[in-house]
Amino acid sequence: MKIAVPKETRAHETRVAAVPETVKKFKALGAEIVVQSGAGTAADIPDAAFEAAGASIAKTFAATLKGADIVLKVQRPTDAEVKSFAQGQKLFCVMAPFADREITDALAAQGVDLFGMEFMPRISRAQSMDVLSSQANLAGYKAVIEAANAYGRGMPQMMTAAGTVAPAKVFIMGVGVAGLQAIATARRLGAIVTATDVRPATEEQVASLGAKFIAVKNEEFLNAQTAGGYAKEMSDDYKRQQAELVAGHIAKQDIVVTTALIPGRKAPILVTAAMVASMKPGSILVDLAVEQGGNVEGAEFDKIVETENGVKIMGLANIPGRLAADASALFARNHFNFLSAFVKDGALALNEEDELVKGVRLSKDGALVHPSLTAKG
Repeated sequence: MKIAVPKETRAHETRVAAVPETVKKFKALGAEIVVQSGAGTAADIPDAAFEAAGASIAKTFAATLKGADIVLKVQRPTDAEVKSFAQGQKLFCVMAPFADREITDALAAQGVDLFGMEFMPRISRAQSMDVLSSQANLAGYKAVIEAANAYGRGMPQMMTAAGTVAPAKVFIMGVGVAGLQAIATARRLGAIVTATDVRPATEEQVASLGAKFIAVKNEEFLNAQTAGGYAKEMSDDYKRQQAELVAGHIAKQDIVVTTALIPGRKAPILVTAAMVASMKPGSILVDLAVEQGGNVEGAEFDKIVETENGVKIMGLANIPGRLAADASALFARNHFNFLSAFVKDGALALNEEDELVKGVRLSKDGALVHPSLTAKG
């Protein structure tokens, strides 16, 4: 079993899909690991560290993939990289087929078996394999740190001889993994924190972290969660009611972090231009959904937009990648925890009836097989 770990080349990507720790673990399972030179540089992992863990180093992308049975990446390949893949190779990464279907189709047509790690079922046995959760946790933390750095005032209340510094008011929109970590981080920094989500189960989680829950609590709200634990798309009427509640609340906030994502869909607008215009000069908005269209009207990918009323809208690219060392370590463990469950006698033996394999497999033998990619209409 030969595993290839190429360098990520997409813009803003600093992570790597394996770290010395997981290289050692794969070696212990009987695998041979080849890492592309420089793959870990942005995550502070030199080639020598991979070599010390038992990996060999290849100079180019193509050389890294040559003869490999398994390819581990963070993000989907680029157009230029597709040609380096061979029929029968198994690629594990965040494929994002809804955002870039052409890459998915091209690789599937070449006979590459594709596995989208972002499709990992959200069940208890898969928690240690869930790349979305591991990366969202870091994103929620870093979003608050970036906001605090851009905010021109202190976060906690401070009593001084010259007077009192008021605590910052922080509003977290979307209480998934990223939102919960954002709440916890803002609380640790001493802010007054409120949060909102369309899923009723999150109210107790918000309260447990010492924050206040804000939401329109009607019948639709009580049924606004899928069996998989994701937020459902809400009706236009509910969105209107929630927007009215949020509009009054957001005008009083100093920092707002938005985290709402719907798998395979454009991110919903949570903060309108009118809401942004109502905020005080110096206020900060961090849009964690900017790569899927954004939750904040006026947000721009990889830019910090300053509005006429002095509000900063931060559409930072790849926030987990701003913590490249930790993000890589967690992502690499997600890969290992999944694959190691199916390694027998030094070879990968995927159980095609296992719900985890069914969940992440996108293609097989040259054809797309995942229901979300084959459904018509």
